[in-house]
Amino acid sequence: MLGSTHGTLTTDSRRARVIACGEQPSPVVHGRPADVDDLDVSGRPLYADVPDLDRFFRPESVAVVGASDAEGRPNTGITRQLIAWAERVGARLHPVHPTRRSVFGIPCSPSLADLPEQVDLAVLLVGDPLPVIGELAEAKVKFAVAFASGFAETGAEGAAAQARLAAAVRRSGLRLLGPNTNLNAFEKFRDDLDGPAIALITQSGHQGRPVFAMQELGVRLSHWAPTGNEADLETADFISYFSEQPGIGAIACYVEGLKDGRSFLLAADRAARRKVPVVAVKVGRTETGARTAASHTGKLTGADTVVDAAMRQYGVIRVDGLDELQDTAALLARAGAPRAEGVVVYSISGGTGAHFADLATAAGLPLPGLSAAKQAELHQWIPEYLSVTNPVDNGGHPVGDWRGRKIIDAILADPEVGVLICPITGPFPPMSDKLAQDLVDAAEQTDKLVCVVWGSPVGTEAAYRETLLGSSKVATFRTFANCITAVRAYLDHHRFVAAYRSPFDEAPRTPSPSFRKTQALMRPGQQLSEHAAKQLLRAYGIRVPREQLVTSAAAAVRAASLVGYPVVMKASGAQIAHKTELGLVKIGLTSASQVRDAYRELTDIARYEGISLDGVLVCQMVERGVEMVVGVTHDQLFGPTVTVGLGGVLVEVLRDAAVRVPPFGEDQARGMLGELRGRALLEGVRGGPPVDVDALVEVVLRVQRMALELGDDIAELDINPLMVLPRGQGAVALDALVVCR
Repeated sequence: MLGSTHGTLTTDSRRARVIACGEQPSPVVHGRPADVDDLDVSGRPLYADVPDLDRFFRPESVAVVGASDAEGRPNTGITRQLIAWAERVGARLHPVHPTRRSVFGIPCSPSLADLPEQVDLAVLLVGDPLPVIGELAEAKVKFAVAFASGFAETGAEGAAAQARLAAAVRRSGLRLLGPNTNLNAFEKFRDDLDGPAIALITQSGHQGRPVFAMQELGVRLSHWAPTGNEADLETADFISYFSEQPGIGAIACYVEGLKDGRSFLLAADRAARRKVPVVAVKVGRTETGARTAASHTGKLTGADTVVDAAMRQYGVIRVDGLDELQDTAALLARAGAPRAEGVVVYSISGGTGAHFADLATAAGLPLPGLSAAKQAELHQWIPEYLSVTNPVDNGGHPVGDWRGRKIIDAILADPEVGVLICPITGPFPPMSDKLAQDLVDAAEQTDKLVCVVWGSPVGTEAAYRETLLGSSKVATFRTFANCITAVRAYLDHHRFVAAYRSPFDEAPRTPSPSFRKTQALMRPGQQLSEHAAKQLLRAYGIRVPREQLVTSAAAAVRAASLVGYPVVMKASGAQIAHKTELGLVKIGLTSASQVRDAYRELTDIARYEGISLDGVLVCQMVERGVEMVVGVTHDQLFGPTVTVGLGGVLVEVLRDAAVRVPPFGEDQARGMLGELRGRALLEGVRGGPPVDVDALVEVVLRVQRMALELGDDIAELDINPLMVLPRGQGAVALDALVVCR
């Protein structure tokens, strides 16, 4: 094990510290303390710990601490609801109150120590749960729920109180939901609905009401976890648990802030492995939204671009509105995998079909044209003058007789079609009633997805309330936009999970030889000079130009002859961040006299500006290529993140970049390039050659390795510009900035 000459910990020692020393709670994987194979090179867990929450949702015995039956007291209504819930789940309920002999006729214990049996769950109806935690531990209670507010959501003082509560919970061995939570976990769920269910996770209970109400539309819900301030149990715990439960078809989340980015990614990874879709509303896209969320739950919202990228990276489907959350989660929960990706729009109006097709195409849904043979088949029942390419316009009349079902069956029989969408903009009985029934009947006979958009604002029509909502096979929407969002998420999800390979399985467990080479370069709390930063890159196999560091004009001339004209000369020093703005870069030098003059000018500027130099770099001049930027920064939630984008002097103006959270593989690195608005530059424009994308991807992956191994030691790494040369010629890091932590 290598020690650091500058007081930093090596990766090996960091791993040992995390496992053994208690600087933070030791990671737990699969219910046991983590060992070396469960941790990456920086000592972070590679697999989600899945808490056994069976006894939380279906306990055998429950204690209600602070139970009351006195009329007019808030605790009385809560106690009454908990008694009803305990009866539904078959749990024995024990009221606990120091001065009551019974509550609602149930014998009452004066304290937790006096309970007649060990209980699985304690519900705390007390203003301050902290003093009760020790008693819960002594009574060996497995789970507790704290409704009390006044913690991190109120500011610094409340955050300190929550930290004390969290520490007490960790010492106790129990698991706590809350504080600042509510009764949503104890709602009455309908038990007369069939099919896969939605499991719901919300930090704000009221925001889950629209999803909970979907039971009245025939959509089954199985669980509701109101996580509140997440002093202990968090969103990630419930995602991991729900992913393992049979009968859950989708997980719907309303997230105000993530407690821990790594835990969230591990939970999302587990859901992706299990092919369980996770649909989330994550607030904090704007500064105002982030500020409001923090005041409500006391969590960090994180830089939204990083949150967004991390969710996409692990297949979490992010939506904006609660209506989108309802519709997307319901579709993903109830629909099987698509047989094909083609989407066909079928309507009784050419205008409706064209409108929907425009919106669907703009959103990226694949609307393939039907084959000539299929069009000829459809024209048996649809007049020749109507278009049946896609969208399919039947003109209205065929819907009213036997032809309507024939048309639907013919479209669904096409092997290129996986989804049929029929927008019905308004009720037009009996035509719309017959169309709705035909669609429902056809859906019962096919394994393909049939979607209907019922556009009537009334929503009381029998065709909608009884026929469409009465079908568990047809996915019914009220707006074009929600239908398109849900169908796109449906296709994207199944494409994602079919190809998913967990990056955590391939994450490095031990440091590379490159890591050991770089330890002497680290300067805690300081910025490295360009020369030292390039040595760091070179150690990780990232190509830099031919260059020499010199300390005299004569040495500069000799270096230029060795490097080869033309050359670039740059001042190199740990204090320099933006050399171009200070005039500390000279390019295109072609003679010894120019090199001598440049050396003197660079050192004079540095002396005038009070900048200490370690020398002047004489560099190979690399001209032909596309300038990119690749870097590492630290996110408050997720730790080291890797960014790639268009680089050069306009990087801050263009702001065209993509980000990922390590670990990730080559497919994600290539996906980053696909997200760039300027990606066409990589393919060659205005007669220019395409650049070496493979070399660019390799640099991104090598920088990722640096982020994984040096993430605790580097505050910022910036390769700008990375000159990506024509195809087959590689990529060269022309400049680099490294700031140590």
